[in-house]
Amino acid sequence: MIKRIAQTAGFTGLLAALLLTLLQSFWVAPLILQAETYEKSEPAAVEVHEHDAGAVAAHTHDAEAWEPEDGWQRVLSTTGGNLVVAVGFALMLAGLYTLRAPRRTSQGLLWGLAGYATFVLAPTLGLPPELPGTAAADLAQRQIWWIGTAASTAVGIALIVFSRHWLMKILGVAILAVPHVIGAPQPEVHSMLAPEALEAQFKIASQLTNMAFWLALGLISAWLFRRKSDGQYSA
Repeated sequence: MIKRIAQTAGFTGLLAALLLTLLQSFWVAPLILQAETYEKSEPAAVEVHEHDAGAVAAHTHDAEAWEPEDGWQRVLSTTGGNLVVAVGFALMLAGLYTLRAPRRTSQGLLWGLAGYATFVLAPTLGLPPELPGTAAADLAQRQIWWIGTAASTAVGIALIVFSRHWLMKILGVAILAVPHVIGAPQPEVHSMLAPEALEAQFKIASQLTNMAFWLALGLISAWLFRRKSDGQYSA
């Protein structure tokens, strides 16, 4: 069983990470590079961007910190990061399959949609993806809210999907809503250097690339997990 989980996660993570990197390279990365031109050309864009009352921009630049150059260094760095994340999420899915194995490969799409809703859609309702040069709230507060939102979404979806009693399903809906009722931490002053049209394109690109990543993750992991099983389910 452990070998099956490891093999499923390894191959799934590799394929999903390559897909995500490909989509990011052709769609997301050009938008980020374009936003960086506004950030670098802004005279006020100093080491730390301050916006009234101490509101700090999302990206703080350290002149001594290393960052990958545009081109193969950035692509390689992005691929490595995506691979680590993809394998981690694939391990989670493969572990869940041991509790409730998909009877059809297509059911992996449902698991992928659940992962997308948990780790992307729900958190971005309060903390949308940000381009360089966008003001943001305190990082620690945003991380705490993100973790709480992902956990609440996972529990809520599980109760709605797997519970048989209607009271538990209502409880699941309530748990889903809790972090959004509390609200995500916000900067004291909202500001950004890139145009709003560019930000809108970036949000759409981020959502669609992440959805494609999660659907691929769910579909590939379900196929591999079932393929390595005893063949007790039909395709």
